[in-house]
Amino acid sequence: MRIRSFFLVLAAVITLSGCVEKEIIDDVNIEMGVGYDLVEDDKIEGTVMIPIFNPDKKIGNFTYSATATSSRDLIQEIQRKSAQPLVTGSLEIALFGEGIARKGIREFTDAFERDASIGARVYFAVADESAKRILSGTYGNRGNAVHLSQLIEHNMETRNIPITNMHLFLFDLYQEGKDPYLPILKKVEPEIIDIVGIALFKDDKLMSELPPEKMFFFKLLTDKFSEGAFKLDVGKEKVVIKDLDSKHKIKLTKKDPYSITVEIKIKGLIREYTGRIVTPEIIKKIEKEFEDQVNKEASAMIKDFQEQGIDPVGFGQFIKSKTRGFDFKRWEDEYKNLTVNVQTDMIITEVGIVE
Repeated sequence: MRIRSFFLVLAAVITLSGCVEKEIIDDVNIEMGVGYDLVEDDKIEGTVMIPIFNPDKKIGNFTYSATATSSRDLIQEIQRKSAQPLVTGSLEIALFGEGIARKGIREFTDAFERDASIGARVYFAVADESAKRILSGTYGNRGNAVHLSQLIEHNMETRNIPITNMHLFLFDLYQEGKDPYLPILKKVEPEIIDIVGIALFKDDKLMSELPPEKMFFFKLLTDKFSEGAFKLDVGKEKVVIKDLDSKHKIKLTKKDPYSITVEIKIKGLIREYTGRIVTPEIIKKIEKEFEDQVNKEASAMIKDFQEQGIDPVGFGQFIKSKTRGFDFKRWEDEYKNLTVNVQTDMIITEVGIVE
């Protein structure tokens, strides 16, 4: 009986293995980065970036570009220029030029989510000028796509970019009560790409941008810090607080009209202080100054979101989860009149080398 079962399993494996389409790496062009730009006459310019594996183990970059009236036609145009078939299974990043982002990117995201070979951890980003200009550069020795994806990942883990990827962007895009956002990349030097802000969307269209100095406060509202740093002026002295650990919680405090409280808890240690010595009184002063600045900046940011009619924090989704019979048809007006109180609790855990 066991022998018979063994042969049945073996036959199934052989049959299934024959259904898998095999592709040899030297016989295909591996698409690792893709970009879209709006050009004259409302046409779309698509750029595909593929790696070149050099004998010295360094990875070079090569790009194909084509212009068409739709994303579907772009693929056909680029395939005609490629000597080998383009495959998307190793895609790392997709860039959208500002013109495309303002017009709407649903046409392109729809193609990504329907392609089963593309992983959900692909990063989306908005190009400050043009996606083609960024993809056509040379950054690092592991290929442009890996460099750009690692740039975003590093800034999510240790700096001021809220966690994001293709899956999270699409989740926010399709759910009611929360609007998506993406990092903005800019080529500042021939071999350097910088993250210069956060693109805020209404549905699939870019509505506004957050500058770099506001990104820290935005992350406090939408994500959490496990590592982070912030420079603070306390009177005439300057303080650098590092190893920031934060979390936030939203509470519904009133209905009709709605009122909510955002509680932000932060811990960190002082790494630099321009004064002579850090006393317990100075620590309390630093904590209070930090709390006041976060409350002020976060409250102003939320008020600006309300005026623009965008909800990247997800207040609508949160209130819906707490309200029986919630009606999104009324939420647009209710959101503008929503009262949001930001309460920050800052604790300095250590004073480090300045003690």
